[in-house]
Amino acid sequence: MGARKIQNEQEVIRWFEEGKTYQWMIDEYQRKYGIKTAASMWGNFRARRGLDRRIVRDDDLIPWFVKEEHRWAYPLAMLRAEARRRAGTVTDADRARLTPWLEMLKENNAVVHYDPDTEEGFHYIPRQESDDDIIHRPDHKTTPRPNADNADEE
Repeated sequence: MGARKIQNEQEVIRWFEEGKTYQWMIDEYQRKYGIKTAASMWGNFRARRGLDRRIVRDDDLIPWFVKEEHRWAYPLAMLRAEARRRAGTVTDADRARLTPWLEMLKENNAVVHYDPDTEEGFHYIPRQESDDDIIHRPDHKTTPRPNADNADEE
């Protein structure tokens, strides 16, 4: 078995609690200890220690099953950033993109709509009286994925 790369588990747990990104941890370990790591190592550590997942899933903000060809659309990326902001884990880079995007929605009195049967998938449409957030909610959620940490509870 190779040498353990984690030098101080309490330090790493604190970083997770502070919301440090995997890239920050990779860079910090290289700087502080001269040890090269990968994001997968940090994810495995998180899972072994039962720490909360790094990914924020907000199926109220993203209530749709999104087709593969639409998964990198800009409106979806912004909805993910907004989900992180609402969860308190937004980065400065996310905030820099998110602020003008939210202002654009407000200025245009628009919301995000998803139609999987179109080439673009995501569209901006005029806000309707029933729209209570930055999305136009579907009649029912189509998000099929449970939280990966709870998948065995089904």
